[in-house]
Amino acid sequence: MMHEPEKFDLAIVATRPPNNAGAPAAEGAEPRAGTEGNTGHPRTLQTQSRACVSPGLDRVRHAARQRKKEKATALMHHVTVDLLREAFQALERQAAPGVDSLTWQDYEANLEVNLQDLHHWVHRGSYRAKPVRRRFIPKPDGRQRPLG
Repeated sequence: MMHEPEKFDLAIVATRPPNNAGAPAAEGAEPRAGTEGNTGHPRTLQTQSRACVSPGLDRVRHAARQRKKEKATALMHHVTVDLLREAFQALERQAAPGVDSLTWQDYEANLEVNLQDLHHWVHRGSYRAKPVRRRFIPKPDGRQRPLG
């Protein structure tokens, strides 16, 4: 009983060698145990695309990579007004209008109302994306390339 592992025992972590092994040698990094539960940080580290990812979406991504054959269900709780706002801010401001003929500036003029409406439509299940507007671009050889 005296030497049983406790729930709060520190994890065993391998030490890292120092970056500068020359003379004088740099100190090695001190190992730290991982945290349990929520750490209170609203965002995780940056991804390769240099964008921050919410912890919830990071867990979804991790689960999708681990269980590729499973279908994802019940993910709507991840679609929040804040996430929609971040997606809007990430859009290219000078891009061409979408199939609804709205520009970035038009949508921004009434942003909070638009985001609340979109959030409500998505969660109610009544949002339907409009079909892609197809255009054909002439090629030098006389054929046309579809663009959508």
